[in-house]
Amino acid sequence: MRYLNLCLLVLFPVAWFAPLMRAALLPVFGMDEISVVTGLQSLWESDIPLALAVTFLAIFAPYAKTIGLALLHWNLLSPRTLPALHLLGKLAMADVFLIALYIVIAKGAGHVTVEVAWGLYLFTACILASLFVSWRAEHA
Repeated sequence: MRYLNLCLLVLFPVAWFAPLMRAALLPVFGMDEISVVTGLQSLWESDIPLALAVTFLAIFAPYAKTIGLALLHWNLLSPRTLPALHLLGKLAMADVFLIALYIVIAKGAGHVTVEVAWGLYLFTACILASLFVSWRAEHA
């Protein structure tokens, strides 16, 4: 579990820059790739409170939890912190559902074409792996 968790410290930043989806008003003109980072850049320009929430859920919560679990695995953090780390994991998973909701809404808009990209699967896998590592740490 230690090494899986350490891999997540590398995979999370990759997932933040990987394309989550491709979207276009009309696919004839090409599709724009949207990642966690490009989505956050757009949010910071238009809706700061939502940008703060998504930044916390997409970047801070999963990475803080992963760092906390790494410290716990190497006996540098007390096991009493597990409930807080578990809560961070739940908050991180909320972001995956938020992205899925955006995709469903965009597909229902009619003139918008949305394709899921490999980054969404990578980001979801990172969150699920992090939840698994956390679950194993609680039951060890």
